[in-house]
Amino acid sequence: MTASESGTAAPPARPAPRHGPADPVRLLMHRHRILCERAVDPLEIAAGLEAHGVTDRAAARFRHRDVFSLAEELYARVPRADEPVRRPAPGPTAEREPDPDLEPDPEPDPLLVAPAPRSRFARGAVQLLPGALALATVAAHAAVRHPTRHLVAAVDAAGLLLTALALRLALRHGPLRLRHRPGSRAVVLWAGWTVGYAVYGDWLLAQLLSGGPDVPGPHPRATVATAVALACAVVPAAGCAHWFAVRGRRGLASSRALAELASRVRPLLVGATGLFLGAALALAVGAHLLLAGAGRPGGRSAVLAAGALALLLFLARLLAVHGFPTAAAAGLGSAAVLEAAALCLVLAARLPGLAPLGTPVETLVAAAGPAAVPAVACALAALGLFARGLRALTGACAHPPAAAPERRGGTPLTDRPEAHR
Repeated sequence: MTASESGTAAPPARPAPRHGPADPVRLLMHRHRILCERAVDPLEIAAGLEAHGVTDRAAARFRHRDVFSLAEELYARVPRADEPVRRPAPGPTAEREPDPDLEPDPEPDPLLVAPAPRSRFARGAVQLLPGALALATVAAHAAVRHPTRHLVAAVDAAGLLLTALALRLALRHGPLRLRHRPGSRAVVLWAGWTVGYAVYGDWLLAQLLSGGPDVPGPHPRATVATAVALACAVVPAAGCAHWFAVRGRRGLASSRALAELASRVRPLLVGATGLFLGAALALAVGAHLLLAGAGRPGGRSAVLAAGALALLLFLARLLAVHGFPTAAAAGLGSAAVLEAAALCLVLAARLPGLAPLGTPVETLVAAAGPAAVPAVACALAALGLFARGLRALTGACAHPPAAAPERRGGTPLTDRPEAHR
């Protein structure tokens, strides 16, 4: 007897199983659960997702047009970590019992949080200290009554040491402080090379072009005005960095999409860069006019070289402060490579048959002086960093809230991959 004959209908066939999750966002919810629970708004979730490499293209796989719309869904679906705390207060005789579902906020790692001065006056004084000590060193050098080589060397060494310590203190406090992780050694190495070349590179290049340097030979002559201008440029750098950070966080709070945030932050970056460049050039002109007798100023090329180097250092520090130290090291390293290549070409031109290698450097020096080499190198590197900043510094992850902890969910928000940009 068949099923039709017995009057019993056969059960309907089950539909074929679907491959892949029906809810593609659920996997992302579990993966970033702690970030979503502790976020105060969707923009904070968007910043965390961007820091972990989730781009608009990746958001399309989760059926969203961009990262911000994906963050809005995560913010709406994941319960907040502070919601259990918002319960009615117990009566006067009731006892509060610990909630096992609530996890205490992780304490900030003291190694990741640098000490900061308590008052604005102290922070401003810290930023003024490098320039003040540099000027004091020049004044002490000129005030030596009976100059001897050993006494002058001692005064210069003491002033250089104090200025370097003051510069380190200024970079550890205020707007130029790296809040998330210490700077890489590559940034320090390339920054030291570019500053050293700005001070002694003109003298060295002139000696190489003239057939030197002779050993033993004349004492190296430093471009003192450039060094003083760079030390004094810490103040406008801190001011412009603070202005950009504050306005960037305001733009993040008022934006409702990543494209809107980028359109708000780009003019801020252009304005901060223009303000600092104007201040740096003004300081370079003033220093070269004031210290025309100290070293060899070098004319307009030296002023342009000081301004270009100051701008390069400012953009590199700005990128490092906002979580992109790799880009900062690449910009400084490219300038250092160009400066070293100019010296190597002059040396290689001395070999038989390789004289044409030194022609580009000789032509540039003959037209604009030895300072034209660092001016061109630093200007090209600064232009590259500025183009990188127009993309990197306009994202949500570059502007975390000022009061936000350094780490959420045990993962630093600034350990962001830069390859997806």
